[in-house]
Amino acid sequence: MVLVVFSLNAQAVFTEYSGKIIDGRSNKALEAVSLNINETNIGTITNSEGEFVIKVASDYLDSKVTISLLGYDTYSVPLSQLAKADNVIKLYVAVTELSAVSISAFKNAESLVQKVFRDKMQHLDDQSLFMTAFYRETIKRRNRNVSLTEAVVNILKQPNSSSLRDAIQLSKARKSTDYKRLDTVSVKLQGGPFSALYLDIMKYPEHIFTEESIKIYNFSFDEPSVINNRAVYVVNFIPKANVVGVNYIGKLFIDVELLALAGADYALDLSDKKRTKNLLVKKKPKDIVVYPLEASYKVAYKVNGKTWYYNYSNLNLKFKINKKKQLFNKVYTLASEMAVTNWEVNSTDKRIKIKDRLKPTMVITDAISGFSDPNFWGKYNLIEPDKSIEFAIAKIKKNIEKEKQDKKKKSS
Repeated sequence: MVLVVFSLNAQAVFTEYSGKIIDGRSNKALEAVSLNINETNIGTITNSEGEFVIKVASDYLDSKVTISLLGYDTYSVPLSQLAKADNVIKLYVAVTELSAVSISAFKNAESLVQKVFRDKMQHLDDQSLFMTAFYRETIKRRNRNVSLTEAVVNILKQPNSSSLRDAIQLSKARKSTDYKRLDTVSVKLQGGPFSALYLDIMKYPEHIFTEESIKIYNFSFDEPSVINNRAVYVVNFIPKANVVGVNYIGKLFIDVELLALAGADYALDLSDKKRTKNLLVKKKPKDIVVYPLEASYKVAYKVNGKTWYYNYSNLNLKFKINKKKQLFNKVYTLASEMAVTNWEVNSTDKRIKIKDRLKPTMVITDAISGFSDPNFWGKYNLIEPDKSIEFAIAKIKKNIEKEKQDKKKKSS
């Protein structure tokens, strides 16, 4: 398959900055912090250990980087004041006060949520967008990594009013899977970039809230917060009592000024084991029963002027696999995340050919050799790997070197 790769600022020279974002009082590492270069669409996200790396084109080295996280004051610093590595940046919890009048403008929290979804087109860009994103997926058996996938993808975001589905094209990827440790359940834990993209609930509300499904939830106001120095309503939601089916529990973060969704954290209600048995499994052997232990999701949006754009999403699925006549259960975790690292309005009508599009069910094929190349990602922005993933990559590199040495010995 020949890929036509659209790379934003492909010819530019880049400078890399790295460091860690921590809580200013507790020194605790802060996960999923957004870093964006001012007056551009270049950005990245910190990993679970608060670490980041961001590559900036030489044209923007006089710019500032803006650092933001839900519940914290936004911090902006000139790139000229950052070292190339080992930066430690502190964020401080924001104090926000919303008057009772602000909340009483709505009959109740449910009426606010209905308005957000009903009027969403007022705050979403109804143009075609071309995005570059970094995607990472890990599968663990217990605490051991058995599959690691990383990819840079091009996303053709269709206008929100369009019935056309978004398209994803693989630009660059690497993957290694230990199929012996995944054994017979490997096909049950297939993910992919579409699994993260479909968490864009403004584009795909059918996955959580439709006009009808909103009615099955109880909504309530929580303490307000801030995102990027903008006040947000925090709305809790839980299924109403005696509602049939499997539903969600979570929080919505709604911009106070624009009444647009700034983000959401939610999870499947898995309290009823009988009802959730084999949930999220499309196909399985007859002698296997799958119990989901966790299914949590997160999506975040970025505002540009008065328009909101999909920026980041992640999911975490944990399963217990019971197999007949086996004494011990097996526990697998699938975690995936995708961060938009650059985007532009598709004014030149760029397209992704049908033959080059990833299918929602497609699994990225193995490309182990990429893990041995320290310059594999080149100028692409990515999410820094966690220490556990770095350890897994180190083991993969050792195996690659061992294979090379074994081949040399055989040839000699």
